[in-house]
Amino acid sequence: MKIGLDIMGGDFAPKATVLGAIEAHKALPEGQQLVLIGDKDTALSILRENNYSADHFEFVHTTEVIDMHDHPAKAVIKKADSSISVGFQLLREGAIDAFSSAGNTGAMLVGSVLSVKTIEGVLRPAMSTNVPKLAGGFGLLIDVGANADCKPEYLFQFGILGSIFAEAVYGMSNPRVSLLNIGEEEEKGNALCLAAYPLMKESDKFNFVGNIEGRDLFGDIADVYVADGFTGNVALKMAESFYVISLKKKINDEFFARFNYEQYGGSPILGINAPVVVGHGISSPEAIKNMVLLSRDMAKSGLIERIKSAFQ
Repeated sequence: MKIGLDIMGGDFAPKATVLGAIEAHKALPEGQQLVLIGDKDTALSILRENNYSADHFEFVHTTEVIDMHDHPAKAVIKKADSSISVGFQLLREGAIDAFSSAGNTGAMLVGSVLSVKTIEGVLRPAMSTNVPKLAGGFGLLIDVGANADCKPEYLFQFGILGSIFAEAVYGMSNPRVSLLNIGEEEEKGNALCLAAYPLMKESDKFNFVGNIEGRDLFGDIADVYVADGFTGNVALKMAESFYVISLKKKINDEFFARFNYEQYGGSPILGINAPVVVGHGISSPEAIKNMVLLSRDMAKSGLIERIKSAFQ
């Protein structure tokens, strides 16, 4: 298995990404090879500074970088030798089995759709993230930003994607799928939620348990929380702030510690034809390591084939 990593993506790249690659390599068993995509000379320099052999990695040299301020669609097309564009080319050609980057999220979404393509039958790919539960473990929130505006059919499909991901990658048995809403009752919500609810309730594609409110997001009522990308992203950013607040207030609490984004690595893009993970722009080496390992887990789980089968 070959796992591609964009070493130029992120606010602290390439140092943080190369250091994260070192930690990821230490965690990878024999037969799983990390391919570093970006400025090879810079990567080699960082490896030498840290007394780590370059022989542990494969390198694909690139000369361009898509930064956070670039227009996603234009940059993916115009910067053909960027680490993101080349990473998707390698993924499309089968030269790597998974790809991850902490770079421009929009470019990663555009690259996913233009390069490896959306799985047939999937209306819109979605991004998910882990949400800690008070009782231990975590649930999955989907979508967290790929689709700010949604149709009811999109939310229904997010339920399918989230359920399959939770089961295939995290081993959750018959995960409970819910709809994030402003009330538990079936008749509550905006036009989108009111139209999505019956689609989800009547489906046999997943284990639907009804609406949940924001206050239930960290409980154990459900395992997968479905939302449009606008609502999901707001919830995600609020949840991320809990960890920062706990540090500022010097609160030493195991539950709040589990809001640390570094533990989860990144957000998978679900509904495309290959495993792709997008990391946080401020990703540290620890976050980079976990992003790589998540993309590896997606590749070895058979996730893509299971999603294809569900949408046949």
